[in-house]
Amino acid sequence: MAGRLQDKVAIVTGAGSSGPGWGNGKAASVLFAREGARVVCVDLNESAAEETAGIIREEGHDALAIRADVANHDDVKSVVDRTVGHFGRVDVLHNNVGIVEVGGPVEASEESWDRVMNVNLKSMFLTCKYVLPIMQKQKGGAIVNVSSIAGIRWTGVPYISYSASKSGALQFTRSVALQYASDGVRANSILPGLMNTPMIVEPLKEVYAAGDIEKMIEIRDQQCPMGRMGDAWDVAYAALFLASDEAKYVTATELVVDGGITGKFA
Repeated sequence: MAGRLQDKVAIVTGAGSSGPGWGNGKAASVLFAREGARVVCVDLNESAAEETAGIIREEGHDALAIRADVANHDDVKSVVDRTVGHFGRVDVLHNNVGIVEVGGPVEASEESWDRVMNVNLKSMFLTCKYVLPIMQKQKGGAIVNVSSIAGIRWTGVPYISYSASKSGALQFTRSVALQYASDGVRANSILPGLMNTPMIVEPLKEVYAAGDIEKMIEIRDQQCPMGRMGDAWDVAYAALFLASDEAKYVTATELVVDGGITGKFA
């Protein structure tokens, strides 16, 4: 099946990759474009956003790269205004941006807590603040927010701010979904499990194997029932389904993409 997002306009936050390879937002942006969407690639790192948009354009699709801090009110408003000005509408909002900082409630600083909450949760609040009135006026739209299994399970890593923000994202998404259901707006969450993406390297390499990245990947692979971590494309295809009309009767729910790991602790 092709053209699953044909002629739709999608905003993807965290569309750049934090390192070499494919992050979730980068993969989702490219996949959305391949399925017919015009994609607005938003990232704090302008060159990363441009790289993703460049891949999309090279494949013959339409993309706009915007540098923005999605925890900043003015930046987010500008992104939405530019999107509407350029494409005329917003059909899909994919909130993918996220950071991890290790530390429990004693070890983590107040500044670290605020930073993670702002990036992971406040960003969803701000993007929805400006996108929802547009979708409401259009009488339709799909919001896909990336949470994590860390929002519902202890994963073995003490990152209290990350876990709390991802748990908050779940109820935030449900609340949006139910408030705007009668307007034809859907909102759902994706809960990735242990994933092999560039994002995990810097914040987690010391936690698992004293800086040995290959050993860290081996340990995380072994934790998964399928014997390997997932990758960015696993999350991207889940996002594609939830953003598409195939999921037209799916809202206020959570799609777990974890290779079965939460089944071990259910």
